[in-house]
Amino acid sequence: MTMSLKSMCRTLLAAGAMALASALPLKAQEETRYNVALLSDFSGPYADIMPILAAGREKVIDWWNATRGAQLGVTLNYKNYETRYDAAQVASLWPGIKSELEPIAVIGLGGPDVAALSERLPEDKIPMFMATAAYGYAWKPDSWIFNPRPTYSHESAGFLYWLRQKRGGDGPIKAAIMASEASPAYVDMAKGLEKYAEEHPDEIELVEVIYTEVQPTDLTAQMRRVARSGADALIIQTNTSIVVAAKRGLQANGADVPIMMSSHNGLPASGKALGGLEQLEGDYEAYGMAIAADEDTPPRQFYQTLSDSYGLKAPWNVVTAMGISQGLFAVTVIEHAIEANGPEGLTGEKVREALFAEPITTEETHGFLPTLSFTPEAPFPLKGLQVNVGSVRDGKIVVEATGAAIPNVEKW
Repeated sequence: MTMSLKSMCRTLLAAGAMALASALPLKAQEETRYNVALLSDFSGPYADIMPILAAGREKVIDWWNATRGAQLGVTLNYKNYETRYDAAQVASLWPGIKSELEPIAVIGLGGPDVAALSERLPEDKIPMFMATAAYGYAWKPDSWIFNPRPTYSHESAGFLYWLRQKRGGDGPIKAAIMASEASPAYVDMAKGLEKYAEEHPDEIELVEVIYTEVQPTDLTAQMRRVARSGADALIIQTNTSIVVAAKRGLQANGADVPIMMSSHNGLPASGKALGGLEQLEGDYEAYGMAIAADEDTPPRQFYQTLSDSYGLKAPWNVVTAMGISQGLFAVTVIEHAIEANGPEGLTGEKVREALFAEPITTEETHGFLPTLSFTPEAPFPLKGLQVNVGSVRDGKIVVEATGAAIPNVEKW
């Protein structure tokens, strides 16, 4: 073979190799890897629901890696850190987490994470994405901690606004609140609704605001007062232990006052703690994400995909839905950042910038969340706020309201 012919063959072989490489899917090419830290509570007050919530958010990341991440040439690695839902533990762990992972994002759990890291994350330029509603004490501009839902007081005010419309009539709805001073988040849940009721006496009349222990043994006397006050609803956004004690107290008094719970202490978790969902017949859960009812909805279909194809072993309930919605919230923002900046050199700062750059559509979160538009003014969306309401009817969770309007709750 002559030299010119050899040269021609090498050229053709090189061209063929380049064509083959360009035809290969991105998954087969070298991937860029980034780390995400997951803050968890497997041994503290939320140990009973943590495995379910953790499974939801982890399997979303697995799904994203296999689908959207593969197309973009990015893999997200994640690691759980046990915080025991304790602010001191979070603060103690954080330097090691940052050093070990150098994460581009943190997926948080609740109030202690906000209390411990709200001043650190702006310095470290790492955003944290939550699953829960927000807190009034964190309602500040230029945050690095973001909630896909408004504050708990927004959600309870939205529920009471909806309940008043359902009841009809001109008088205010009567409500009682159960809270605890054990956590700043629990106190905040009460304070925001107290202020809203004070400013809107024609809509809400607060007949009782009761503070108790995180794990109360007997609330019979307190529930007697609630029943005698004529309350139309009892708001409990704290934990399952307080729901159980309040429900037992109402039953001991022969009182039928419906309880409204949030997502983390909602109908499935509190029903299980009470011995069965039928114990919560006529009670409610209300929050700014999808209700995990039996209807064939986009969220239910996506849950089924995670179960069938990605090994999700968790029941279809509000806690699982909360974990899935949190995972989708985080990976969608990261995906927006990759699309805006390319797969290389992604930083936490670029991820945060992507959050403000464009909305997170409800289609991108498979209907788990409404379309979310963030601005630097607050750690949660300020416009288009909605609450969904679920209830127990004939022993099953049903959707009572979707997209119920939340009134204008002022900062407290």
